[in-house]
Amino acid sequence: MPVSARRPTVRTAVVLVTLLLLAVAAGCGLFRGGGPQRAAEDFLAAWARGDDAAAAALTDDPSAAGELLAAVRQALTPARLTAELGQVRTAADHATASADLSWDLGAGRHWNYLGELELHPAPQTERGWRVHWASTVVHPQVAARQRLALGTDAPEPAPVVDRNGVPLLAATTVVNVLLDRRAAGDLPAVAGALARALSPIDPAITTRTITDGAARTPDGQAYSVVVLRDTDYQGVRAAIYDLPGVRFTTSSRLLAPDAAFARQVLPGVRTEVAPQVDGVAGWSVRVVDATGGTVRTLIEQPPTPGGTVVLGLDRTLQAAAEDAVERISQQAVLVAVQPSTGDLLAVAQNGSADAAGPLALTGRFPPGSTFKIVTAAAAVEEGGLAAGSPVGCPGTTVIGGRLIPNFEGFDLGTVPLGRAFARSCNTTFAQLAAQLGPDALPRAALALGLGADYRVPALTTVTGSVPPAPDQVQRAEDGFGQGQVLASPLGMALVAATVAHGASVVPQLIRGRPTEVLQPATGPAPAALEQVRSMMRQVVTEGTATRLAGLGEVYGKTGTAEFTGAGGRAHGWFVGYRGDVAFAVLVVDGGSSEPAVDAAQRFLAATG
Repeated sequence: MPVSARRPTVRTAVVLVTLLLLAVAAGCGLFRGGGPQRAAEDFLAAWARGDDAAAAALTDDPSAAGELLAAVRQALTPARLTAELGQVRTAADHATASADLSWDLGAGRHWNYLGELELHPAPQTERGWRVHWASTVVHPQVAARQRLALGTDAPEPAPVVDRNGVPLLAATTVVNVLLDRRAAGDLPAVAGALARALSPIDPAITTRTITDGAARTPDGQAYSVVVLRDTDYQGVRAAIYDLPGVRFTTSSRLLAPDAAFARQVLPGVRTEVAPQVDGVAGWSVRVVDATGGTVRTLIEQPPTPGGTVVLGLDRTLQAAAEDAVERISQQAVLVAVQPSTGDLLAVAQNGSADAAGPLALTGRFPPGSTFKIVTAAAAVEEGGLAAGSPVGCPGTTVIGGRLIPNFEGFDLGTVPLGRAFARSCNTTFAQLAAQLGPDALPRAALALGLGADYRVPALTTVTGSVPPAPDQVQRAEDGFGQGQVLASPLGMALVAATVAHGASVVPQLIRGRPTEVLQPATGPAPAALEQVRSMMRQVVTEGTATRLAGLGEVYGKTGTAEFTGAGGRAHGWFVGYRGDVAFAVLVVDGGSSEPAVDAAQRFLAATG
């Protein structure tokens, strides 16, 4: 799969001038004041401030001096050059001056050396002295027809690994496909051939995008058509290698196993940890000949390797989660959290969901009957109920004039609260919520993590919102996850994780970079959780998710959430946990909870 090419940003460095002039004592042949010293001062000052033309004019060969000084500056692109004049020694017809030269080459690269200038009196028709030009002026080891070159040597980036040390991002060979429009000749023909070869890899590449991109590229530069993994490049090499004007460069980038793997997490991680994994590039200043070949190396600093980054993700669980949702045609996501640590174990979306953005982490949807976990916790803690408390589950109920039905109008009569929860009685939970105070559901939700707010390094996250409900009808609708209640898949996974853990769970991603808690979850009452756990277990043993019964000790809650103005259409949810893995599945516009339960079944079967 292609990876996007990133063009380097050219920064014009402001050349700062620092020139410290040393006063030279009289005697012992030292020249004090006068022509040679002034000529050396002026030359070094002009060179240091970046005025190569002015410096060249102070030599006895302005043309050659200007050419080499400009070439050196272009090669080194210094942020600063500092020149410090040392001793000036004079004789009747010449003088020599030492100079301490210090180049700041940016990015923490500094190069210092001692140079020497030879000065001669100007011709009799002129006054003063001139720097005698030679290539050794820029460095004592630069001979005629030689110049300086700055080279860099980037270390191979360190990997990003999962909780078990398995690579998630690893150094991967990539090939940049470049097009020089002037060398291409018949540009439309070449662009068409490239598009035919590359569009199966990236459908966004067309003849038009290539010709437009090439046309916008400045003269003398090549347009980057695409950056391919080497495996993809090898598949199209025969079709594009010999095209006129097309050339290729190879490099290494830190990439996931494939472009779609953990797409809503790993790109952000790559940006967040870049300084740590990239290390520090090595560099060298070399003397090169007219062909660019190295004559000698003047200074060399080896690269400093980067450090490995560890994530809480589990590559096996991530792959299983992606497999579980990928076959669904609607937008589908699965988020898994480790209750004991808060580690995000998997954040998976299918292609349809990826096209809409990070729905798993920031999408806000009505949670439907999965919100009955919150309503049940509130009813136990504030209403004094238990899983065995008798409650009514009529086929329909009317609250404040609002008719609330069960799915297909099923009627259980009076049953224990746990059975009403397992069979997902809307009427029961609407009645329970209507009897609670306006702030009861928001309090219970925040206790379970819904409405908490976090700053997770590398990610943007939203858990959900549960507003106070002074109106009885709103409380009733909120009680079975409709009304004004909204939740993200991450938020509902945290609810399940909190029930499993028995205390607040803070999502974590990158080891050593803890999450900042902006709005903390308040934490649930342990006694209430015992009742909620037994109800969530009943969902799997005798309720709406019995197809998961053979997959170990699974706890959960199904949910079907109608969305406004959709003509009876609904999202499908399943929220639950098994052992130390809590998760939430959402199928957008899934019609019922069945597709979400199916995805949960595939996930649990693959990870059990």
